[in-house]
Amino acid sequence: MRPIQVFDDKMEGSKAIARHIAHLVKRRREEHKPVVLGLATGSTPIGVYEELVRIHKNEGLSFDHVVTFNLDEYYPMRPSSQQSYSWFMHHHLFNHIDVPAQNIHIPDGALAKNHIPAFCRGYEAAIKNAGGIDLQLLGIGRTGHIGFNEPPVSADSITRLVSLHPITIEDAARDFGGISFTPTEAITMGISMIMQAREIVIAGWGPNKAAIIKKAIEANIDEQIPASYLQTHPSVKWVLDKEAAAELSEMTVHTDA
Repeated sequence: MRPIQVFDDKMEGSKAIARHIAHLVKRRREEHKPVVLGLATGSTPIGVYEELVRIHKNEGLSFDHVVTFNLDEYYPMRPSSQQSYSWFMHHHLFNHIDVPAQNIHIPDGALAKNHIPAFCRGYEAAIKNAGGIDLQLLGIGRTGHIGFNEPPVSADSITRLVSLHPITIEDAARDFGGISFTPTEAITMGISMIMQAREIVIAGWGPNKAAIIKKAIEANIDEQIPASYLQTHPSVKWVLDKEAAAELSEMTVHTDA
């Protein structure tokens, strides 16, 4: 995949990401090696997961050697709640493929608050014990967040409990029946752990992401634009639809560097 790929629509972009992930999963299976995937939630990756499910069912791709770590979870949040990212992941992906249940890792939004720091340390240790993340899938929020790393955020931030930006809360409110019912905190993987992934694929769809994507790719690295840290990663690919890429310079879009 080129560093920046632009597709006519999010369906085509989602299929390209899914094929890229499927190729990695298949190759590692042929090598008799596990593969560790970092997974995202929200509306952005739904098409990717739908295509992975199709490939599993129609083309026989097995995920029985895959280990997954999700980026984040709202807090407080019961895993059984339909607003939880645990429910989201099982509904859109895990219930439809053969990944072993013990290989699935999602931050626990039902913990007592005083237990969260130890859980977060353990989550990072589990990623390292699994061999590190081979491919991290990301979306980008209107604040420039990756995971729930809201601005301003330092490059060395760790997995932790964070306060959500008002824009993020506003964007999530439709899923919770209004702002007053929307969580204001979340547990998220930190920038430092995201940047340790061997490969990162970040997707963006629609016109409301165009301005922040331009800043993340073309502006200086800035703690106020968390996704801008990806500029320093040795293997990051942006997959965008035309609307999300609309504000990028032509030189940026056509670069193969």
